[in-house]
Amino acid sequence: MKTIKLFIIDDSAIVRQTISRLVENEEGIELLGVAADPIFAMQKFKTTGIPDVLILDIEMPRMDGITFLKQIMSEEPIATIICSAVAKSGSNKAIEALQAGAVELIKKPNLQTKAFLEQSKTSLINSIKAASNAKLKKIPNRQIKSDSKIINKIESTDSIIHKKTPPLVTGQKVIAIGSSTGGVQVIEKIITSLPSTTVPILITQHMPAGFTSSLAKRLDAISKISVKQAQDGEVIESSIVYIAPGDKHMLIQKVGLKYIINIKDGPKVSHHRPSVDVLFRSFANEVGKSAVGIILTGMGNDGAHGMKEMFDVGAKTYAQDEESCVVYGMPNEAVKLGGIKKSFNINKIIELIQSIL
Repeated sequence: MKTIKLFIIDDSAIVRQTISRLVENEEGIELLGVAADPIFAMQKFKTTGIPDVLILDIEMPRMDGITFLKQIMSEEPIATIICSAVAKSGSNKAIEALQAGAVELIKKPNLQTKAFLEQSKTSLINSIKAASNAKLKKIPNRQIKSDSKIINKIESTDSIIHKKTPPLVTGQKVIAIGSSTGGVQVIEKIITSLPSTTVPILITQHMPAGFTSSLAKRLDAISKISVKQAQDGEVIESSIVYIAPGDKHMLIQKVGLKYIINIKDGPKVSHHRPSVDVLFRSFANEVGKSAVGIILTGMGNDGAHGMKEMFDVGAKTYAQDEESCVVYGMPNEAVKLGGIKKSFNINKIIELIQSIL
């Protein structure tokens, strides 16, 4: 097994020391070094070599993490996990980091940081190992277009929504998309490539509270189609993309001839809230044969079972192919369960969406 070479860049000595201690005896991980900011890190890379995985803060002296991330992703990509207090607020900087190529995001609290990291050891180690398997591509160092306009009990999908018989009468076609690690970049490419007129699209992207509103505003500003964060009880309309709010589950419900959105609290499902499995089951229940499901890049298996339920009721189901995925986890699990009709690269997925009437 290949040893993962890890490097930590954070201006907090406590963060550097705590993460270093957490990984020091972890099999398969070698701590290559630490630095208080990217300038020190680049100097150290000359002697240590380039790491496989970076844990990177956003706000640091001399050079911020966003600037550094854009630089390395345009020159020599490194799998980067953002670990920042900025992430907790859902600031535009954190969204920008994901768009610039970060593969994972960890919310770092301003207080009791050491205790938080110690409690999060298992998820941190899993994130490092998953990040090391990410397929990275150079991302041009461009200016991101600006706006113009949790530790909880983990349950099955049944804790949020029970499986039921889908409607016999087909209705309006609606698309459900689920994604996680690497999904922000893919979703941006898909949404910005769509015309102003499409069938409704509901997206569950694994993100913390606060991020999804910023993501929706950014996408709306640079897309022909309208993009918004979904709200509880609103009627679904054509030519609008609805993004599940962070830390909430999103479901679709058929009421008469219309579909409405339900936003729910509740336990994490498949380790996530919002959960793709919850969204997909609601589509199997309420939209049936008129549903189209697409599962994109991401770690883990969230969405795989829900996708199989959609497939079983006659919905059209598709996955992003392995070659174009940053992490071929969620799509692979859906394929293995037999819930996928076909797998496509991103360009083919765009063509598929454009063809749905």
